[in-house]
Order: sequence, then C-alpha cells, then structure tokens
Amino acid sequence: MNRSNYGTVEEFILLGLTSQRNIQLLLFVIFLSFYVISLIGNIIIITLSRISSRLYTPMYFFLSNLSFLDIWYTSSIVPKMLIDFLSVRKSISFNGCVIQMFIPLSLGGTECYLLLSMAYDRYVAICTPLHYTNVMHSNLCIRMATGSWVGGILNSIVHTVFALQLPFCGPNVINHFMCEIPSVLELACADISLNKTVIFVFAMLVVMGPFFLILITYGYIISSILKISTSVGRKKAFSTCASHIIVVSLFYGTIIFMYMRPGSTHVANQDKMATLFYSVITPMLNPLIYTLRNKDVIGAFVDITRKKFVMDKGYKH
Repeated sequence: MNRSNYGTVEEFILLGLTSQRNIQLLLFVIFLSFYVISLIGNIIIITLSRISSRLYTPMYFFLSNLSFLDIWYTSSIVPKMLIDFLSVRKSISFNGCVIQMFIPLSLGGTECYLLLSMAYDRYVAICTPLHYTNVMHSNLCIRMATGSWVGGILNSIVHTVFALQLPFCGPNVINHFMCEIPSVLELACADISLNKTVIFVFAMLVVMGPFFLILITYGYIISSILKISTSVGRKKAFSTCASHIIVVSLFYGTIIFMYMRPGSTHVANQDKMATLFYSVITPMLNPLIYTLRNKDVIGAFVDITRKKFVMDKGYKH
C-alpha cells in the first residue's frame, strides 16, 4: 500500500483493556482459554457436519459455515490481543490496522446474513414441513451461503475504502484493544461525518435489515408452533429453534449496541466490552449453545466415538 496517500501515521498504539500488568497477565490466561475453547468447539462442529451422515442437512450446513466464520473471526483479533497482553508497547502497523478493520467487518456482515439464512431454514422446516426437502435443496443452500459471504465482504470493502480516504496525521493512540473502525475514525485529521453516515446506513442494511427479517420469520414460526395441537409437538418444534434464538440475541444485542448509537454517545469502555463480547465471547459460546442442547450433534459425536473405539479395538486384536 502506498502510504504517501494516507498521511504520516505509520503505526497505531493500542491502549488495550487495562494498563495494570498483573491484570494483563490474568487476562492473557483467560482469553487464551477462551480462544482454545472456541477453536476446539467450532472445529468439532465442522468435522461432525462433514463426516456424520445424520448431520447432512441444510441446518448443519449453515452451522458449519457459522463455525468456520467464528474461527476466523476470533483468530483475526485474539492472537494480537494475547501478544499485547505480554508486550510493553502495544503497536500495530497502519497496514495491519487496515487488515484488522477489514476482516472482522467482513465476517460480522457475513454472520448477519448467515443467521438470516438459518432463520429461513427453520421457517421452512416448521411452517411448510412437507415442502422442506424441495425448497431447501443443496443449490439454494450454497447460493444463500455464498451470498452471505459476498455481502459481508462488500460491506467491509465500502467501510474500509471510505476510511482510507481520510488523512491520518496524528495522534496515533487508539483507546481500544483492536482497530475497531469507529475508534480509528476518531483519529482522522478530517471531518468524519460522511463516514459516520455510511456506517449508520450500512448498519441499517446489513445489521437491522436481516434482524427485522429474522423477527418477521420468527413471528410466522411462533404462530405455526402455537397451532400445533399437542404440547409435545410444540415443545419439539420450539427446541429446534431455541439455539438459533439464543445466538441471534447474543450477537445482534451487542452489534446493535455498538453500531446503532449516535456517534456522540460512544463511550470507549462500553465499546470495548461490546466488541469483546461479539468478537471473542460469542464465537466461544456458539458451539456450546448448539451442542449442549442438540441431540443430533451429541448423537453424531457418540456415533463417531463408538466407531473409533471399535476400530481401535479391532486393530489391537
């Protein structure tokens, strides 16, 4: 990248979560544990979705996409954050900062669309179960997943391009643990009102648009569930949506808090906690939410474990 076009700042300094050394060491252990749990959990879901025949369904196709996304999401943030916990000078190059803006923005937008795709899958399964196989065919699922990834990437390109039009001539201290775009824009040596408008407009399109469609979809789903005559049937139908509802609530709650507030109301510590939640905590919780209450995933894991045990036992004999 030709830096001469963007001002004199060559690197940024990240203030991180805290300046207290003993707390930084404690946070290093905590977030390293979170990162390992997140990687293991999401890798297990992807692996099970690929090798277990009982998970060859649209629901788990989208879930494996979500797990793949969460691996990259947390990996684009946590390793750098862990290094900074052990570093005295928490710096990041200008280009590194641009990359750290671009990747999480892409993945965040993609997750919005993926969660909408998963909601539509549950709508078809519960509201029109007899047509489920014909509607949710593999080609449609692939197109929906591809569209989610393309939409997320395009969203990030727009924000990043607009940010790079601004001059950064100092100061270069970011009151955050990562290059979150609202925090970076505050350091620009120019008027950022246009950038804030772009953020708000695209937040409406990429965040609130899918969110409102998910709400409408679940309105139809709940209406269909209430029409089921037996309590057992209603409970079974609702259980297929419970995990998705929890994930949507966690993700959209913090995203809306972060990006849908007026620019003047942004508070650094609140922004850090919101970013921490949807970029680190949520990717760790998603596989736990989808596995602990999911009989299909648990059953697939048991089946594979049993087969592995039988194979190992056979080899020994």
